[in-house]
Amino acid sequence: MAESYDKKSRILYVLKLLWEESDELHPVSAASLSKKLETYGIKCERRSIFHCFDMLEEFGFDIIRTNKGTYLGNRFLELPELKLLVDAVQSSKFITSKKSSELIDRLSGLSSIYDKKLLKNQVYVSGRVKTMNESIYYNIDAVSEAIADNLQITFQYLDWSPDKKMIPRHDGKLYEISPWCLVWERERYYMIGYDAAFAMMKHYRVDKMRRIETIDKKREGKSVYKSMDMSAYTIENFGMYAGRRQTVNLTADKNMAGVIIDRFGTDVWMHEAENGELSVSVEVSVSPQFFGWITAMGGKVRIAGPNDVKAEYYELLGKCMER
Repeated sequence: MAESYDKKSRILYVLKLLWEESDELHPVSAASLSKKLETYGIKCERRSIFHCFDMLEEFGFDIIRTNKGTYLGNRFLELPELKLLVDAVQSSKFITSKKSSELIDRLSGLSSIYDKKLLKNQVYVSGRVKTMNESIYYNIDAVSEAIADNLQITFQYLDWSPDKKMIPRHDGKLYEISPWCLVWERERYYMIGYDAAFAMMKHYRVDKMRRIETIDKKREGKSVYKSMDMSAYTIENFGMYAGRRQTVNLTADKNMAGVIIDRFGTDVWMHEAENGELSVSVEVSVSPQFFGWITAMGGKVRIAGPNDVKAEYYELLGKCMER
């Protein structure tokens, strides 16, 4: 019985060893495979190993045989493709640092042990703002299920406080929204849904949603959603900026803490002054786009220094007024 089991499981262990310990630069010999199989309690001659190779090829695996040994050729995902996915996971803001590590470990498992080391050491994005809400994956599932079932949802929406804690907006009031789609924009997930109370479409950061529950009400706002130009909507509602890097001091209204943290992350230097305003020091890209963001705050976020940045901002505003 044990011998029969060995014969059935032998091919699986041969595939496991080829998958984990072979690639183009590291082919394995039949003799080395035979020794490794013994560690699993399986006795296997070279001829039987070659028979396993034949069966794997018949099943569709790319078994490459060379004078130096044998290795698994084409895989489900090649190394360059895995590198792209690892880059995307590591640099995405909506994926937490913990989940990024878990996903990269799983992606690395699709390669050999040699490529796995390369993938894990491939990329580190210094200072990348990462979401702190581990429940985002459950949130995405909950919203997706509500959309599939054509039902409305309720949830609490969170804001950042000056002490960098997320607290429910409007004292924990439940939002009642008809979800229509999920959008990944500017490295964050958003839900776009219809708010019947205001008769309009709104968007919500998925990582800021909490206690999502489906309610027994059919979604509303179908005609509004059908008439939307999604490309135009995202352009109008999501912004970004880039330019010369420089440390800038800002002052802001106390209720702008969430806006500051969303833009610069929880590591931003920020404290509440005696007059109730927020003092902030950040490294930013000083450019027309950055000044545009300041202007869009409507005076609630102001440049305190340095003077050359203030002067540059005044100059830009002057040019805008002239035009």
